[in-house]
Amino acid sequence: MPQFRQVTDAFQVSPQITPEEARAAAAAGVKLIINNRPDDEVAGQPKSADIEAAARAAGAEFIRIPIVGRPTPEQAKAQAEAVAGANGPVLAFCRSGTRSITAWALGEAARGRDRSELVSLAAGAGYDLGPVLLG
Repeated sequence: MPQFRQVTDAFQVSPQITPEEARAAAAAGVKLIINNRPDDEVAGQPKSADIEAAARAAGAEFIRIPIVGRPTPEQAKAQAEAVAGANGPVLAFCRSGTRSITAWALGEAARGRDRSELVSLAAGAGYDLGPVLLG
């Protein structure tokens, strides 16, 4: 089971999840799951539609913001808006969690949140965003 890494009280990231893990996240109180990974990035990867069906059946909302490489400003904005508009805790995932936390941090920075604070929050979850946000 991937490690759900807490970033803030309302936001966590994870490496790739399965439909079963989507159900477990919803059962633990996650209200929105964001998939930042394109389908078919690697062979055998769970399909987004299967994860979405499991999440919705368990009571969580689900959106896709597939990212290849570094998030675009539009993707970062969409991520920030989704998190801000969620009715409770959010879990975002990709292959390793890096694209998910990067999109979130860039979106938060664009909304005016302190970049040093974002780097610190990311570090607490095991991600180094210094080069992205401060470099």
